[in-house]
Amino acid sequence: MATVLRWMTLGVGLFMVGGTLLNFSRSPHWFVRGWDYPRVQIALLAAASGGAYALWFSRGTEMDWLFMAATAGCALWQIWRIYPYTTLAPVRVQQSRGSQGDAGSAGDKRSTVRLLVTNVLMENAQHDRLLQLIRESDPDLVLALETDEAWARALEPVRLTHPHVIRHPRDNYYGLFLFSRLPLLEARVEFLVQDDIPSVHASFELAGERVFLYGLHPRPPEPIRDQDSTPRDAELVIVGRMIGKADDRPTIVAGDLNDVAWSPTSELFLRLSGLLDPRMGRGLYNSYNADNRLFRYPLDHVFHSNHFRLVELQRCPHVGSDHFPMLIELSYEPDAPAEQAETESEAGDAPEAQEKLEEQADAASTGQDRPERE
Repeated sequence: MATVLRWMTLGVGLFMVGGTLLNFSRSPHWFVRGWDYPRVQIALLAAASGGAYALWFSRGTEMDWLFMAATAGCALWQIWRIYPYTTLAPVRVQQSRGSQGDAGSAGDKRSTVRLLVTNVLMENAQHDRLLQLIRESDPDLVLALETDEAWARALEPVRLTHPHVIRHPRDNYYGLFLFSRLPLLEARVEFLVQDDIPSVHASFELAGERVFLYGLHPRPPEPIRDQDSTPRDAELVIVGRMIGKADDRPTIVAGDLNDVAWSPTSELFLRLSGLLDPRMGRGLYNSYNADNRLFRYPLDHVFHSNHFRLVELQRCPHVGSDHFPMLIELSYEPDAPAEQAETESEAGDAPEAQEKLEEQADAASTGQDRPERE
């Protein structure tokens, strides 16, 4: 029995170390990119296996020490990767200096915006739970993803309070709606990478400034249909470069990005766009899977330019979906950029971004960017 437990401990530790090393690859294959997600779990399992081996099975040989060092290094590396999203790290986005709903120096022009982002889960029939959350949280904008015609009918009451609507229902898990109580200066649906994956592009006025909003839900990497991360990565690169090349302007990006905050692609997106992640220094805010406490990751995001400070950020209660809705309130404050530098680009970002676009172009030319079975 002791021998079996020893080999099991070795197996778990070596699997965690192997996955961590594999994750250094830039391959878009789902098995490689899948190791981006469970960094907390990997750290815990690596530390547990190394610690258990040291207590009960180590004989002090060179191979024993090598195994324990490898699992310790693995755990420390994973902790380092998630550290910026813990409360031990410095806060990246400063707390607002105004009050909630503050009109600011623009007199009657409001300076705060409240946004609810929710992946509703297309087959979820608990529509009333989301409607109740919208009433209680009172957002200015609601970005609803995975919306089909059934959800379109269920969300009709939201139009009474949020009359400005971008509506694009689909039955392929990629439909989306944007409801706004603020007049939209621009409102359109774009297909940036694939003709069945929409994104919403809109703008509205806040404190006399035009704010640009991008709502995204790119296709994820997944093992069931042998789909890699190429389309997702390309969409994030396109939007990141679009924002980075635009003039300095208030910008918000929101949605279920099917990627974790600490992945290489999400970090590349932030460097390309210059945007900030308000979760840094505040916590993980795991939004998926709402039905599984052991395997939860931050897949639903709100990134923004350094023109904003944070009023509120919270993960909302369960609404029947496999995602928790995310609620954020941002305050446009003209002095914020002096205190919050935008995310800086690195020397290799442009070639890496171009490589991802070329990979998508190659995959699209052969149809390999599509799941095997829809």
